[in-house]
Amino acid sequence: MTLMNALTQRRIAHGYIFSGHRGIGKTTIARILAMALNCRNTIGSAVRPTAEPCEVCESCTEIRAGNAVDVIEIDAATNRGIDEIRELRDAARYRPARDKYKIYILDEAHQITDAAFNALLKTLEEPPDHIVFMMATTQPEDIPQTVRSRCQHFSFHAVKLVDILGELRGIAEREDVDADEAALSLLAEAGDGSMRDALSIMDQAIASAPVEDGRARLDAGQIRELMGTVPNAVFERILEAVDGNRSAEVITVANQLLDAGNSPAQLARQFVRYLRNTVIAKIAGIGVDGAGADGVAGELLQISADEQRRAGRSAALFSEEELTRFLQVMLKTFDELGYRQEQRFHFELGLLKLVHLRRLLPIEAVLSQFPVAGGARPGPGVATARTVSAPAAPPPRNPVSGAATARVLETSATVASARPAFSPFERDQSRNRFDEKAVVAAPIVIPVVPVAGPVVPIAAPMPVPVVVPVPIAIATPAEMVLTDGDAKGAALVELGDLAETAVATLHAVAQEESAENGRSDMQLDALHSAEELQRVAVDALLAAKNQATPADALGDADWTVTETEVRVQTELSKTMLPLVINPEVEKLVKAALRDSGAGALKLVLLPGVKSAANAKKPRAAKSGSVQAKAMEHPIVQRAQTLFNAEIRNVIDLRDND
Repeated sequence: MTLMNALTQRRIAHGYIFSGHRGIGKTTIARILAMALNCRNTIGSAVRPTAEPCEVCESCTEIRAGNAVDVIEIDAATNRGIDEIRELRDAARYRPARDKYKIYILDEAHQITDAAFNALLKTLEEPPDHIVFMMATTQPEDIPQTVRSRCQHFSFHAVKLVDILGELRGIAEREDVDADEAALSLLAEAGDGSMRDALSIMDQAIASAPVEDGRARLDAGQIRELMGTVPNAVFERILEAVDGNRSAEVITVANQLLDAGNSPAQLARQFVRYLRNTVIAKIAGIGVDGAGADGVAGELLQISADEQRRAGRSAALFSEEELTRFLQVMLKTFDELGYRQEQRFHFELGLLKLVHLRRLLPIEAVLSQFPVAGGARPGPGVATARTVSAPAAPPPRNPVSGAATARVLETSATVASARPAFSPFERDQSRNRFDEKAVVAAPIVIPVVPVAGPVVPIAAPMPVPVVVPVPIAIATPAEMVLTDGDAKGAALVELGDLAETAVATLHAVAQEESAENGRSDMQLDALHSAEELQRVAVDALLAAKNQATPADALGDADWTVTETEVRVQTELSKTMLPLVINPEVEKLVKAALRDSGAGALKLVLLPGVKSAANAKKPRAAKSGSVQAKAMEHPIVQRAQTLFNAEIRNVIDLRDND
């Protein structure tokens, strides 16, 4: 339409660039434009009512036949040097012999060298009135910018599959050729957006087709044999075997294809195209019956309806991520086949990699199978107990003469567990947060130092906060460790007084911890309910498909419940929060909260703030681990007391026998 308006208004440029896919008619458009410029009939006459050429005058017929004197068509792929362009520039100074314009059509113009373009640049910058240059190319970016800026650029898109199919169907009717839809669809797909390629393959197929009742007969099998391709049903079978983890069937199908004489490179190329169509079918949501293949999906998938249904069936077997990995593996395999000697082996290896990729597990599932503490895996509904021991007190500076009397009172507090740890990430959180329902087995060691006066128990700070009174098991006199030394310095303490003093010390430490944290019993209930809501939300996301990443993000977040809302302080940045917690994830979380009875509360998602206050604290060592044993060593404890040392890395050099 732009060229039609330019011809009507007589606004003719002196340079045109026609670019686009191969075989779509760029050079043909240049010839038609040359006919329109040199047509002897004026626009609006009876013979030429529009700007299109009349195709009956002498100039039009000569240009269409290719023997016009004033229309010179040059193959720039062979005449690409500076000498040929200089001859063209010298001949351009002379006026046309008969027509109005002298027109030069440069086919494959991107093949011209930079020096030749520089020689042509002055002519393009100040051209004579009678000269028009038309350059057809598939790579316009290879033409220098100085040349492109002095020309009008028209870019042509590839021909759609339906248009190629309609043109081939019309040609078959005019040529009296019997061709079914499957055969015409194969020809159209082989064109790959190029009408010229599709027509060339069709012409070759008609020449080799059998004749029945005086009419050539085209079928799909004959065209596949002509093009050296295999039916896509073979690749559908391979993907079904990959989904079923059947490596033997995959290798058997590949062996049949290779023994039939098919090239591994050609098979890999066709498989890559099939995987691409499968990925697009998955993204576009095309069903197994081809539903949803209209509209944008049909534009993305330039294949027949039967192939669209086939791609939909293969896409239903895998997720989008798996299909993307399959396509990446086969693309790498196709690249390697170009310079490998044993192409068969590399093609088979690429197919086996698809089976291996199918066996991959999510990282959450792998981490959840590791033992938690002491090599034992917790059973369902029971969290692993932790053992915390206070460091031993240093010996007195002025010991009493004789062996000092020591009495050690060990108490244990155990509370039943209420909910299981559903993932490794949740178990990490449970180590940093207090939960009165979590299993805690904490022997508390209280050393008693004998002095001349009343016995005063020295209670070491406990790593696990204790807020509510817990049952305390007092050791019996038979279980006590009692060592009497010198009778002069020994202080005998009654068992009842010792137990009473120890219990009082435990309650004092608990009250101090409660005052420091600022948590009341009501706040503990709120924290417990927040963790329950967090568990419900994360479980709902893990039950959904492809929502493991949002589940991990919400599992690592801090949940707080108020009277009106549920505040979730995530560790995600302001940019990543809407990408990870998208509207679909938020909808699933709200539905889970509503089912748990907290639907009236408003869900508020907060991004993480980068500051020193938000830095994660080091986690406590697991009971029975190497780090825990290092913490119990007297030298390490002494270093912590004197220098406030911190253990970062512990290497176990023992033999693992």
